[in-house]
Amino acid sequence: MTAIEKLNNYNIILASRSPRRQFLLGELGIKFTIPEYNDIEESYPPDIMADAIPLYLARKKAEYYHSLLQDKTILITADTIVWLENEIIGKPLDSDEAKMMLQKLSGRMHYVYTGVCVKSLKKETSFVAETRVFFRQLSDEEINYYVDTFNPVDKAGAYGIQEWIGYVGVERIEGSYFNVMGLPVQKLYNTLIHFIES
Repeated sequence: MTAIEKLNNYNIILASRSPRRQFLLGELGIKFTIPEYNDIEESYPPDIMADAIPLYLARKKAEYYHSLLQDKTILITADTIVWLENEIIGKPLDSDEAKMMLQKLSGRMHYVYTGVCVKSLKKETSFVAETRVFFRQLSDEEINYYVDTFNPVDKAGAYGIQEWIGYVGVERIEGSYFNVMGLPVQKLYNTLIHFIES
């Protein structure tokens, strides 16, 4: 039996509204369901920084959805942040804020951290993936075009690397490309295999 066949013997739940996470998990060949999603207060202790934040939030989401767990159920939760010079560049409230965020990222390197939690009735494991993203200097015209055309208000850092801005603005990355999209699928796949076999 292949690893994918073994995984598909489980009821896998992805507790995320992100269409990019849903797409990426589906591309692994894994069958999963999406629960009815409720907004969870994404607050965290003030003394944690950088990669500790999405890890904390992924675990918090897993605890929130604990009631969904039954025998042969695996719950996956995740949280992604953009981190620039000791601050989170979150999801913009509107197009003006999106443009300001991209001006901050322009010509600089930032980190993308995704925390992932995998949980069953009997055990839980979690990890963080880190990717460095290097933007070239973006013109105001390019930023305005991207925001006005793609309206990236649902995206951390106000951009999707798989969209136009990624094509023209990202010089290089160090780490997982798919992590920047919201789900480090290679690391998640290996974690899931180990989770069901250990």
